[in-house]
Amino acid sequence: MGGKMFSGSYFHFMDNKGRVSIPSRYREILQERKDRQLVLTNFGGYILAFPQSEWAKIETKFAEQPLFRKELRAFQRFLISGAEDCPLDRQGRILIPPNLRDYAKLSREVCLVGAIRCFEIWDRVSYEAHRKQLEESITEEVLHELLI
Repeated sequence: MGGKMFSGSYFHFMDNKGRVSIPSRYREILQERKDRQLVLTNFGGYILAFPQSEWAKIETKFAEQPLFRKELRAFQRFLISGAEDCPLDRQGRILIPPNLRDYAKLSREVCLVGAIRCFEIWDRVSYEAHRKQLEESITEEVLHELLI
């Protein structure tokens, strides 16, 4: 998995049409990968944004799975039923579809959060509450496991 990964977090305003600017750091990654489009989908109360090339890998993975694993089918149904293609416009913005804006309860202020191969789009208030919970729950053992 070469190239830069999505990291960091950025606060942006969503306009009244549902458009959000993609941070220049993320746009650079997309350009490097020759991706002019993101695939957005619902997940865990927020939105996951995948470069088109990364989403294609997920679809391939799903296609390779056995059809009869119930929990996998449910996960696939949830993820794929929410998927929307979102091209970047000339200003480097995407239009977040209304169904996904509603799902993630997005208000005017949103937070874009790097997640290595994709990034997340959160309502800012929800993200800050989530981050506070995370800070209280993380332990040093996990860091220790990662570094060894």
